Amino acid sequence: MPAPPEHVFDQAANVGQLDTWLPAAPHAQAADLPAVTVHEDRTDTGTSAVLRARPDRLRLEWGTRDQGGCTGWLQVSGIGGGASEVTMHLSFADDSHDPGGTTVGDALETSLKRLEEQVRLRVEHTAG
Repeated sequence: MPAPPEHVFDQAANVGQLDTWLPAAPHAQAADLPAVTVHEDRTDTGTSAVLRARPDRLRLEWGTRDQGGCTGWLQVSGIGGGASEVTMHLSFADDSHDPGGTTVGDALETSLKRLEEQVRLRVEHTAG
């Protein structure tokens, strides 16, 4: 990503803008962090979840509370020259929640591209 790791992490951890880069555009509402409610327009359902931001480690961790369906993390690392690398991982509690490797891989790739675009827009906006 074209920005220092702290900038990338700040963009990724912004609860109000998660829907700008996550797939299926879920809307996260922070009641009392780490508790959040994730609402998907596609299914018109809300799910209780946990979102923990660990700024000192440049790491986000999340998971659903009710179904235990999905957990994951995002780690930002500096790679020098003012650039960053982002790694994401998802785990599914059981096969009924797992959409399959190809679908997950595509969603992760799309999410990271969208996050990179949001970071790029933020960097360009603050630079000029």
